[in-house]
Amino acid sequence: MSKFANYEDVDKNQLQKDIEEVKKSLNGSTYDDFLHLLKLERWGRAATLSGYLLVAIISYLEISSYSLSGLIFWALAFFAASLIALGNVSRWSNVAHPILHGAYDKVPNVPFRYTKAGFAKNSRRYFDWLDWIKPEAWSHEHNIMHHYHLGEDSDPDNVENNLQWLIKSKTPMWLRYVFVYAFAGTWKLTYYAPNTLKILENKKRRKLKMPEVNSYEVNPFKKNGAILWKEYILPYFSFRFVLIPLLFLPLGLEAVFNAFIITLIAEYIANLHSFLVIVPNHSAEDIYRFDTPHKSQGEFFLRQIMGSVNYNTGSDLIDFSHGWLNYQIEHHLFPNLPLSQYQKLQPLIKELCLKHNLEYRQESVFKRMKMTVELMVGKTTLLKVNSI
Repeated sequence: MSKFANYEDVDKNQLQKDIEEVKKSLNGSTYDDFLHLLKLERWGRAATLSGYLLVAIISYLEISSYSLSGLIFWALAFFAASLIALGNVSRWSNVAHPILHGAYDKVPNVPFRYTKAGFAKNSRRYFDWLDWIKPEAWSHEHNIMHHYHLGEDSDPDNVENNLQWLIKSKTPMWLRYVFVYAFAGTWKLTYYAPNTLKILENKKRRKLKMPEVNSYEVNPFKKNGAILWKEYILPYFSFRFVLIPLLFLPLGLEAVFNAFIITLIAEYIANLHSFLVIVPNHSAEDIYRFDTPHKSQGEFFLRQIMGSVNYNTGSDLIDFSHGWLNYQIEHHLFPNLPLSQYQKLQPLIKELCLKHNLEYRQESVFKRMKMTVELMVGKTTLLKVNSI
């Protein structure tokens, strides 16, 4: 029998009051919060530039009399790819994510391009956040559908729900693991790009009272597939895998090839890194899913706590490496707070959970990843509210 409170027994009205009091205790967004964001942005940019600088050094050494051995070449190439990947993940999680939640909208004198209304809009996408994912599609999928339907069937990031086809199949267990690891290395392209587009399209269709689509075409010669390729896949592919490698042409064709291969490796690492810090936040056998929508603000707050898990937290460097997704409980309670506020908020939320006898889950991201994979292959299941 659980030592923590049952879902039905929690005083949701009091929980709401306590959480709102916690938020009032914070000093609000300040310019220092924005300066903190700029620091994280610089760290991400520095990682990317350092990675490509190392690519240039590798290529220069390859064409000079200091030709590298195979082992040294690949060690340096992998390090360069890891730096590029870190910058890639940071741009999404440490910069785009909070800004698109409007986390810095209330900061006095914040530049417009760092607000939800100005970030990555139209041509700014190419300067602010160019990825397989279109910013406006991800904002709707993540900010609205995921945050306000956490753990429900309508939550687009409900991993257990999304993988029922694999869980209920007769696929051998070893092959399920192979699929999960392969998927983790490509998931921004194979999951987020088409899924966010589908959800954005269905938002428009609901307004026009049109039938919704269940999936998106990947065939570029079909209407929906053409949109996916034109607005999602080709812009990022052209920039990342064509334009950037071509910048190394002055060092020769071998340098272009090196840049292309290292960029491919970086893309795979970035997918693995983002999968590691994002997916386990709400996916394991001790996390709850919900059959019905929440009925009150207090119940909404309760679900964010019971449906989320944190990773190890601490210094800016630790939090940066986790993409600041290691404060997932606090983030789901207050999604529009600047990142630096979560470090101040965490002890207050821990104390609040203790008061209401709620489990505050916080463990190593690697342990949580192992638990998530077990869920994905069907060895475990999410908990139902009525089973508490």
